Amino acid sequence: MGQRIHFVVDPQGWCCMALIIFIWLYNTIFIPKVILFPHYEEGNISVVAVLCYYFCSLFCIASLFRASVADPGKLPESPKIPIAELEHWELCNKCNMMRPKRSHHCSRCGHCVRRMDHHCPWINNCVGEDNHWLFLQLCFYTQILSSYTLILDFCHYYYFLPLKKENWDVFAFRHELALLRISAFMGLIILGGISRLFYTQLMGIFTDTTSIEKMSNCCEDISRPRKPWQQTFSEVFGTHWKILWFIPFRQRQPLRVPYHFANHV
Repeated sequence: MGQRIHFVVDPQGWCCMALIIFIWLYNTIFIPKVILFPHYEEGNISVVAVLCYYFCSLFCIASLFRASVADPGKLPESPKIPIAELEHWELCNKCNMMRPKRSHHCSRCGHCVRRMDHHCPWINNCVGEDNHWLFLQLCFYTQILSSYTLILDFCHYYYFLPLKKENWDVFAFRHELALLRISAFMGLIILGGISRLFYTQLMGIFTDTTSIEKMSNCCEDISRPRKPWQQTFSEVFGTHWKILWFIPFRQRQPLRVPYHFANHV
């Protein structure tokens, strides 16, 4: 049950993703060049701090690309519905296709998505049942990378000892102040926006409610028994092993495989 590639043709989404990738490249190139490597060479920081920064950067970009190309849960054109399960399906009034309850039609993508949370232009994809876990990882590692970058920017001026060896012929050092101010500004904006989004996503998982259901106030199962938080998170990430919730380099497997997963996931 491998994860299918899903590509959305949307110029607005491409522009949003390009902006995110630019910010990631900016900090991945200039922060090590201006702060990490020079202070490591002079013994102000350890190699662990350098490796941690690159690990956070790697996990952040990996979750971004995987969330953007992963199939969010697009329904097949002719799903096979057992008679006993018909009550759990409904007709979409936009594409006239049968879909499981709690699915939603995305007008930007042009199809229904199982347990769709929202369409995110920053990943140029819907956030649905099959890629929600990757979107959560993206929010998590983006917060860590932004926070790490802001801490390094602060420590470079107010905590670390001044650098003894600086090559002023290099562009990064000649424009160091401007580069780090831009980095700090982008870090604050990204951290503020992502933290709020991450909080709403966590609350949605705790209450087993999607963003669309919250906005429309039409979740007909609002009185259903509340699941333990460990179960709801395990269903989103596809595993009970909590350590695997933080690893984007794996395939998600549904904990329970219902009929409409048979030829899709």
